[in-house]
Amino acid sequence: MSVRADVSQWELDAIGTRWQVQTFDVLSDTARDAVRGLIDAFDRDWSRFRDDSLVSALARGAGVVAAPPDTRALLDTYAALAEATAGAVNPLVGDALARRGYDAAYRFVDQGAEAAPSDWRTRLAWTDDSLLLTEPATLDVGAIGKGRLVDHVASLVAQWAEGPVVVDAGGDIVVRDGHERIALEHPYDTSRAIGVWEVTDAALCASATNRRAWGDGLHHVLDARTGEPVRRIAATWAVAHDAMTADAVATALFFDGGPEIAAEWDASWVRMTTDGRVDWSPRCDAELFLSR
Repeated sequence: MSVRADVSQWELDAIGTRWQVQTFDVLSDTARDAVRGLIDAFDRDWSRFRDDSLVSALARGAGVVAAPPDTRALLDTYAALAEATAGAVNPLVGDALARRGYDAAYRFVDQGAEAAPSDWRTRLAWTDDSLLLTEPATLDVGAIGKGRLVDHVASLVAQWAEGPVVVDAGGDIVVRDGHERIALEHPYDTSRAIGVWEVTDAALCASATNRRAWGDGLHHVLDARTGEPVRRIAATWAVAHDAMTADAVATALFFDGGPEIAAEWDASWVRMTTDGRVDWSPRCDAELFLSR
């Protein structure tokens, strides 16, 4: 994403990715501290990579805890994703990811496939006030959590900056009160784009198997039913009103049922298969350089 000469851009590193925040006016130190605090609070609740997080505590010992902010939004969305994908998306996939090497220490040592608990709805319960896990397991909200956080950061920044706000967290992008032309990175040649998408007051999120990849064909997008990495889809892009929805759809598109839930949530999408074919949703207005 390019930066116009009349726009201020602030960059920071957080939750393992590079963030870019664009506003017309330079953000004050107070605003920047507020953003850093927001990101840290979210990470302290939901990160499986931090030993001091709530998620890590639940992984060590099950029980009931006070529900952190976003509990209902995140887990209700996971429930919808699980139903739409016949269980391929599952919030208790954290231990399966760690077993394949994507663990808190980033050891990237594969110990073989292990399915996530298919009965996760009986193990995990939530209300606005409480979060219950009946036995130790590792929550992983990676399918939608960053999108949710991008929405929060954009809303917070808008309180401090007049005019358009753009927040880009490693390819999860929200554009508020503005317009951006965003390139869609080719998953097999990151120096190229397969197209561009003009986004107006909406969010675009991307997911690709060439990112967070290691070993012999391993990457971060697992089918929770088997513990195996997906092999048919190489990359997905989704546009929705908010980043959490776009992030959720970008994940669902790796599986059967993804296009259906995208239509239900009024999201547009593009995806590329591992043999290089490109598919897109009926109302997608991305400009693509490849044909079906």
